[in-house]
Amino acid sequence: MNPSIELTLEQEFSLRDFTDQVRQMSREQAQEFLIVQYRLMLVQKRTFQELLKQEWNLEPRSISLRTEE
Repeated sequence: MNPSIELTLEQEFSLRDFTDQVRQMSREQAQEFLIVQYRLMLVQKRTFQELLKQEWNLEPRSISLRTEE
């Protein structure tokens, strides 16, 4: 992670609250939660990739191979 990017005060508070909640979970709950969070992170990454492709017009254009008759 880029050390020059700091969390806002609100994010720091949210992180502390999240930490307290995780510490109260059982091992099984924490493992399941971690799996769900990782999946969400992957979905978010894919969403950002698709949005950037659209914004930067990186989608390949479909080329019609049919000839006019």
